[in-house]
Amino acid sequence: MRHVTVLFSACVVLGVSVGLCGGAEEQGGPSVLGTLREGHPRLMLTDEHLAGLKAAHAGDKALQRCVADTIARADGYMGRPAVVYKVVGPRLLSVSRELMNRVYALGLAYRWTGNRSYADKAVENMLAACAFKDWNPSHYLDTAEMAHGVGVGYDWLYHVMDEATREKVRAGLIKHGMEPGLKCYGEKPHWFVKSEHNWNQVCNGGMIVGALAIAETHPKYAEMIVPAAVRSLPLALKSYAPDGAWGEGPGYWSYATHYTAYGLTALETGLGKDFGLSKIEGLSKAGYATIYLAGPTGLQLNYADVGERSRLRPMACMFWLARTYDNAAYAEAEHALIAQYGASPQHLIWYVPAPASAPAKDLDRCFRGDVEVAVFRSAWDDSDALFVGVKAGYNQVNHGHLDLGNFELDALGERWARDLGSDDYNLPGYWSAGRGGKRWSYYRLGSLSHNISLLGGSHQDAFAKSRFLKVQTDAESPLAVVNLTEAYKDHSERSMRGVTMVEGRRAVLVQDEFKLGKTCDVTWGMTTDARITTDGGQSAVLQIGDKKLIARILAPTDAGFSIGSAEQEAPEKKNTGVRRLTIEMPKMSGEVRVAVLLSPVWKDGEVKAAAVEPLAKW
Repeated sequence: MRHVTVLFSACVVLGVSVGLCGGAEEQGGPSVLGTLREGHPRLMLTDEHLAGLKAAHAGDKALQRCVADTIARADGYMGRPAVVYKVVGPRLLSVSRELMNRVYALGLAYRWTGNRSYADKAVENMLAACAFKDWNPSHYLDTAEMAHGVGVGYDWLYHVMDEATREKVRAGLIKHGMEPGLKCYGEKPHWFVKSEHNWNQVCNGGMIVGALAIAETHPKYAEMIVPAAVRSLPLALKSYAPDGAWGEGPGYWSYATHYTAYGLTALETGLGKDFGLSKIEGLSKAGYATIYLAGPTGLQLNYADVGERSRLRPMACMFWLARTYDNAAYAEAEHALIAQYGASPQHLIWYVPAPASAPAKDLDRCFRGDVEVAVFRSAWDDSDALFVGVKAGYNQVNHGHLDLGNFELDALGERWARDLGSDDYNLPGYWSAGRGGKRWSYYRLGSLSHNISLLGGSHQDAFAKSRFLKVQTDAESPLAVVNLTEAYKDHSERSMRGVTMVEGRRAVLVQDEFKLGKTCDVTWGMTTDARITTDGGQSAVLQIGDKKLIARILAPTDAGFSIGSAEQEAPEKKNTGVRRLTIEMPKMSGEVRVAVLLSPVWKDGEVKAAAVEPLAKW
């Protein structure tokens, strides 16, 4: 995974008052372990909390579902051989995450039922991992996740293991996790320590968990690692500011937020405090991002390296957010998903009961930050509702694509305008993201596949930034206008895109305006799974099954639609059956306006016209 580093000051924690600028010995101050919880288990789920869950179990059907799903998952691991060392490309991740999944499920199943076979199976996997030759420190996510899984297992199953087994687990955790960890925070810090994205939370959190698990027998690791990790974490956590969205896209929102929850929970249960990290701006609002950035189809707004057609699924970190910030909206949203799809073991750790009533939700929401996103919908609790989302931000954000101004659209239970998502991370040059970088040659990542305009057939500038100039919510016609001037600066002196719902939220108008500095071709494009028919005129019919959406060109009046293909050749993902609806406008000059009305065919018909006004008047 590509990384972007930032300036790092080891003793500045971005407004978080932690009082940690080095280990206790270095500072001559009190030990960070002065508040260490005695005994085991001390991490994530204490015996007291577990007892409370057991007491509530009989009267809470959702909690019963969480327990049953956890035990079922553990049962599925019982017949499998222990994890085996296997690096694919640069990564051991499939093994490290598998170990974590097994330890959480088997460990919780044992702690809930008392069935020793679950504990024995978890220990078998931990011993296998500790016997590996290494935990792939060249790709440090692997090391951190292995330390996390082994650390939790050691803590939870401490009293099941005899001392000889504990020693083997401790030795593996120290050799493969804690010793490499000390080097990460040394004179030449590993780049994750200075990063602003998901590596920060995953790696710091894994080191915290591993160090606190063995803190009473090997305190030096926690004494050095915990303060350093607490200093580092705000660099990433500030990325939630101000509204809770995550620049790397919804998929990495889940990844980053889960590991934020792990790390802060380990601090809270192990040391009795999270050093103010949970108070960093934006984190309390993070749950709204996952609620609002999923359309009525259940598909997420698919920007950045998100999995193809990424659908909203249960995310246990929503319970952590609900519990930490006493937010009923987060709890209600997660309970609805659990009822539909089932629960993970982590849901049990952070479990909160369903609220008595569902909190009201706005139809529209704007998320600011390095990547800005605005979303509008016609209704909640209606799978056929109209939904549109548009993004601004920074093309160099980690996992970003060249897609400023991209939009996605749901209606009639289908996604009509879509983003293809990520490609294979192991493609050559996938992380080469500078101007002319190999990353942008891959169809899914550059500008050619996105629902944006192209000038001169070129990608957007790889270092372009953009911001919403205007966002209007809670109105009959919600709208967003984004300044795209930097994205097209080689061809245009001023570039804008506006997206609005019209006619009582029954259709969407997408309008682009350019002040071209030189004559060039202009191409408007939209990617879709729909079948497209057009005669080359100013309307096109998109059809999925028996559902239809009509696209109409409102400006320029002499332009027509064309149909293209988004299919590619291996080794890139093939995008089989995916099409492009385009407007090809050759040799344009001066002021250019492109306005397209996207109108679902509702039971009572579609919107056939909308007023076209300059974006300055929106």
